[in-house]
Amino acid sequence: MGDTDKDLVYSESIKAGKRIYYFDVKQSRNGDRYIAITESKKINEGTMDNPRFVFEKHKLFLYKEDYEKFVDALMKTLDVAKGNAPAVASATENSESAAPVASAQAEVETDASVDEEAEDKAEKKSFLDKVKDIF
Repeated sequence: MGDTDKDLVYSESIKAGKRIYYFDVKQSRNGDRYIAITESKKINEGTMDNPRFVFEKHKLFLYKEDYEKFVDALMKTLDVAKGNAPAVASATENSESAAPVASAQAEVETDASVDEEAEDKAEKKSFLDKVKDIF
């Protein structure tokens, strides 16, 4: 299967400085959809007098059987990165062993914070939520 426009079902890009992130939903020959996330970074391999720009690309392919696990892990990671949740697992721990700790922490939240979180999610639908709606 080639990387052609006919394989592309949906695309969204995010510009971030010298980087561009592409979130593409593609369809394989057998009709299965998958997500391709690409980071493209502009790099000057030339000199100041003679610039030669190239794009370094890194791709991540996400298949349907992993969507839920990927989204759950990403959402937990974003919560910790934003300071909305404490870090409960180290990089060497199994993510399944951290799940009881994370769920226990969620039970401690007050009703007010749960209501605020629900309102925030309703107001701002993320790209991942949009992709989940496609499937």
